[in-house]
Amino acid sequence: MPELPEVETTRRGIAPLITGRRVLRVVVRNPKLRWRVPARLARELPGQTVTDVTRRAKYLLLATSTDTVIIHLGMSGSLRVVPTSLAPELHEHVDIVFDNGYCLRLRDPRRFGAVLWTDKPSEHALLAGIGPEPLSAAFNAAYLFRVSRGRRRAIRDLLLDGHVVAGIGNIYANEALFDARLRPKRPAGRLNQDECGQLVRTIRATLTRALRAGGTTLRDFQNASGKPGYFQLKLKAYGRDGQPCPRCRITIRHIRLGQRSAFFCPNCQL
Repeated sequence: MPELPEVETTRRGIAPLITGRRVLRVVVRNPKLRWRVPARLARELPGQTVTDVTRRAKYLLLATSTDTVIIHLGMSGSLRVVPTSLAPELHEHVDIVFDNGYCLRLRDPRRFGAVLWTDKPSEHALLAGIGPEPLSAAFNAAYLFRVSRGRRRAIRDLLLDGHVVAGIGNIYANEALFDARLRPKRPAGRLNQDECGQLVRTIRATLTRALRAGGTTLRDFQNASGKPGYFQLKLKAYGRDGQPCPRCRITIRHIRLGQRSAFFCPNCQL
């Protein structure tokens, strides 16, 4: 699934190309995504101009003067800005066509993504309860220490809770915990203030490195230019079970936490 770095990479790619452009029409070839594409999108979006392209957690927000398009890439979706004349391929379900001969095209093979339309994005059910952005000042050591008190929940799972922090994702949570020398299964409530501070720093550093690399390609993520991300070439723990730890050469282990994979070094991570 595209995580925060992949979604932010996409946002940075499409924003300069569609901000300030007027929408001519919306083409919906298949409305049956995770939630049905609302029919009023094709009626109400044409004629409006995209004023801003932002991100909240793993959601992209295309703002106009009145309403906002909410886009989620699902499990394997991608967005590209392509010439309107380019024929759509299989699984390319939605086009937002602009006044410059280009369109924003959603490809979503599994159809777990979403294209929605709202006049109150901050109050939308998908966005209202999301926690602070991990790269924002609101996500800091004091905050993480406070929200983890009394929690028996594994720290990896707490980091994946979007109500606690927005959109870190499993790959990056594993990598940040490795750098912080904390085991994924460690009860969140047992982290002290210093450990919370170190974890916040490694989360920010991990996400920043991933953004510079254009995200991670484990299945078929492509950025707005159709290119893959390369952060997978720099992974230290995730997906490296049975391989030597890059710090101490002890074998990386794999466990299941909350139906998801977790990876750690039994020697370096406590």
